[in-house]
Amino acid sequence: MVPAGLLERCSFPSAGTAITCAVSGGADSLALVVLAVEAGCVVTLVHVDHGLRDGSGAEADLVAAAAARFGAGFIARRVVVAPGPNLEARARAARYRVLPADVFTGHTADDQAETVLLNQLRGAGLRGLGGMRDGPGVRRPLLALRRAETQAVCDAYGLVALDDPMNADARFTRVRIRHELLPMLDDIAVRDVVPVLARNAALAAEAVDALDAWADTIDATEVAA
Repeated sequence: MVPAGLLERCSFPSAGTAITCAVSGGADSLALVVLAVEAGCVVTLVHVDHGLRDGSGAEADLVAAAAARFGAGFIARRVVVAPGPNLEARARAARYRVLPADVFTGHTADDQAETVLLNQLRGAGLRGLGGMRDGPGVRRPLLALRRAETQAVCDAYGLVALDDPMNADARFTRVRIRHELLPMLDDIAVRDVVPVLARNAALAAEAVDALDAWADTIDATEVAA
């Protein structure tokens, strides 16, 4: 049974809607499956094997088993990502190329906080500070949940999630933000800063929308007197 109150904080479409979920086999994406099914959606799981480590192809079996357990469809995809710089970004790009344009992902508030900090380190403007957003393509119905809560969903259903070694690889900036920068900020602020960063992202996104709406009212053909 889904822990109380979690489903209400998700943003799934109405019951009966057919959706496709990107599922790696980690706790967040497995929780996405459970919550989507509980929300009454007609779910198809897509697993993408990047071929970046030995035995990665077997991870699709775990995702296929989850699909069978929850009455969902299952699709396996494989992409080739050559070693080299910006591996994480290139793997992400390769993954999205084989996923449906309207795919649902299991990103959480923790992912959002990491993204905001990552964008700040890269010198992003206001749009980048808005972090990850739903759009005409990717949907992220778990952005109001925390990683501890997606793990609680898996625990409630006895799901053993995969632990991707890349999530502990300090070569990747996001990993260092997760394991070094965020704990340091928590310590300095004497509080959990993830909700603060997520709220600031929401405010920045609202500001971007307001500016876009205002810009749409401007006639670019008008010449100032």
